[in-house]
Amino acid sequence: MDRRSIIKNAGLAGVLAAGMAPAVHAQSTLRWRVASSFPKSLDTLFGTCDVFAKKVGEMSGGKFVISTHAAGELMPAFGVLDGVSNGTVEMAHTAPYYFFGKDPTYALDCAVPFGLNSRQMTAWMYEGNGLKLTREFYANVGIVNFPMGNTGVQMGGWFRKEIKSLKDLKGLKFRCGGFAGKVLERLGVVPSNIPGGEIYQALEKGTIDAAEWVGPYDDLKLGFNKVAPHYYYPGFWEAGPQLSLYVNQKAFEGLPNEYKAIVESAAAFAHIDMQAKYDARNMPALKTLVGQGVKLHAFPKEILTASFKAANDVYAQLNDTNPAWKKIYSDYSAFRKESNLWFGLAEASMDSFMQSQKL
Repeated sequence: MDRRSIIKNAGLAGVLAAGMAPAVHAQSTLRWRVASSFPKSLDTLFGTCDVFAKKVGEMSGGKFVISTHAAGELMPAFGVLDGVSNGTVEMAHTAPYYFFGKDPTYALDCAVPFGLNSRQMTAWMYEGNGLKLTREFYANVGIVNFPMGNTGVQMGGWFRKEIKSLKDLKGLKFRCGGFAGKVLERLGVVPSNIPGGEIYQALEKGTIDAAEWVGPYDDLKLGFNKVAPHYYYPGFWEAGPQLSLYVNQKAFEGLPNEYKAIVESAAAFAHIDMQAKYDARNMPALKTLVGQGVKLHAFPKEILTASFKAANDVYAQLNDTNPAWKKIYSDYSAFRKESNLWFGLAEASMDSFMQSQKL
């Protein structure tokens, strides 16, 4: 039986299972699926999949069709890494730090406490060694990764009670995304990593005392202000959390070069589109929240200082115990140091002046 007959009879799933990547011809319609880690109600996060799929369809003249699936439709929110790795689904869109339990190194493809901001993260990925290093890491699980979205710096979350000092963190049951829990637990916090669609219920029932998600636009949709009135900033554990598109490696290698370029370009477009939406929508949403009685607070400096020390202690420990982490983090941290010199000189000084003016 020749190669074409195998592909025709087995289909994509069968070919992948057999360890063969088909050479897809642009003349026939190719249909793939992307599984999201987010519910459809979060139109910025889940919506990024729709933006990506639409752009792929447009650039392929309707020959490459991608259907989008919310968390729970094809697999659980946190099941997408394994789903793409084993070929159950061709693609997924997720926040890589969700998988820090498998290996903390995944978080470096998303966000770590006191890490790169969104522009720095994009610069490291595309102009630094970020994409090269993370792709070497993902190759171990049969995935090709693409940056696809960034929320920008996030808020610090919703708390039932005011946080005035470090002692108020002791025993606090806090839903925080991904890797941040490894740092906050050193301050006495009891971290919990649960999907976005389950946070409100846990906060309402008192299963958790506090929760963070993204920022005002999403938080208003999720209604956290109804059960926790104190809203803190900044989310120092997520200065520029990047989301990723995961593509099954064998499936990607089987695409013609034209389709590979389309996937790359559509992901880059969606990457920009997500943050543009958050930057445009967060302030109107924050004004609405404040108008509904939300109490805004900055985290006390002692909490930021203690958290910064705790984060560096965690990173030092991982450098000693996790070779994959050490290889990527050493490059990440060197880029952060150099980038912060520039941002501190030009960006921060200009931003500080403009934000002090009455426009």
